[in-house]
Formats: sequence, C-alpha cells, structure tokens
Amino acid sequence: PAGSQLAVLGANGSGKTTLMALLLRLYDPTNGTIEIDDTDIRSVTLASLRSQIGVVLQDTVLFATTIGQNIAFGRPDASPDEIKAAAEAAQIQSFVEGLPEGYETLVGERGVTLSGGQKQRIAIARALITNPRILILDDATSSVDARTEERILSTLRHTTNACTTIVIAQRASTCKDADAVVVLEDGRILAHGTHEELLTASDLY
Repeated sequence: PAGSQLAVLGANGSGKTTLMALLLRLYDPTNGTIEIDDTDIRSVTLASLRSQIGVVLQDTVLFATTIGQNIAFGRPDASPDEIKAAAEAAQIQSFVEGLPEGYETLVGERGVTLSGGQKQRIAIARALITNPRILILDDATSSVDARTEERILSTLRHTTNACTTIVIAQRASTCKDADAVVVLEDGRILAHGTHEELLTASDLY
C-alpha cells in the first residue's frame, strides 16, 4: 500500500536486486505484470516512471564536489533549508554541520574522504531531496550501525510524505519495524508477514 514500508530479505542471489531492476524497468518481466496504482509500468514512459522512484544502492557513488551539491544532485535548485532537511532525515546533519566548512566541504572522488556509513547517509539524503513517491534502499544501510539504521528507517517512516519505502536487506534486524516483510530464496517468495509473525513461522527468517 502507498506510504507503507516493505522489507525484502534474502541471501545473496535470492533475487532482491533483480526485483529492484524490474521495478525500474532495467528489464521487463517475461511473464506477468508489475503495476503501480493498477497501472502496468510498461504503459508509461521510462522518464515518468523513474522520476517517481528514488534509489540508494549499497555501492554509493559520490562526486568530487561539495557535500551540499552531492545531496542536491537530483534537484540542483534545492534551497539550503531543503538540503539540511534531507540531511537530517538521513541522520547525517550533525556530522556535516560539525565540519569546518559544513555543507561546503569538498569530498574526494567517489567520496574517498568519507566512511562507508557517511557516504551511504549522504546518498540517502540525495534520494530524499527529490521527494520520490517510491524509495528503494538496496542494502543501503549495511555500512551503518544498528542504532543509526533504526533511526534512519524510523525517520523515513515519519517524514517522507506518504513515500512508499522498499528496504532490501540481508539482516532481519533491518526488517523489524517494516509494515510487511517478504523473504526471498532462489527467486521465489518463501514467506511473508510481519517481523513478529516470521520469527515464529519461518525457519529461514
């Protein structure tokens, strides 16, 4: 449902990233359909579909420019307040504002001056600032500690204006506050339910 948070859990090779690729129409299903609001996503333009979806990958790419410009990459006209709000939602605001140059701090090519967790949180802020209707986090919190991950996911739930969030994960702790969890294995749905339900109903979970 719109505005809900879905967690997709599975080991490497279970089909999690394939699912994301299908949602983005990097390729189309050979059978069946994918629908958003009862509309086959093949019936709309790629530009229209992808403009509604924000994606944060595990392997984050940052550019050799300022932190602020990295966050505003998808919305170059974003105001300083909007950049700050996105950073706050991604739990990176206090780190950035503690730097001598703040949002004007330059990062090295591919963000070499930052830790993995800092890069991922900047990438999450970059996705949020575009105000996507659907946000996909592809193992995007794997480089942050469990408490930071929990704060990020909780903030997303309360501040993304009915954004539907799909959290692709490899650890069950990521899924505990999701509205629903889907467990994948070998490209198939092995189980689905809430975190509490799956703890008792699914041996794999």
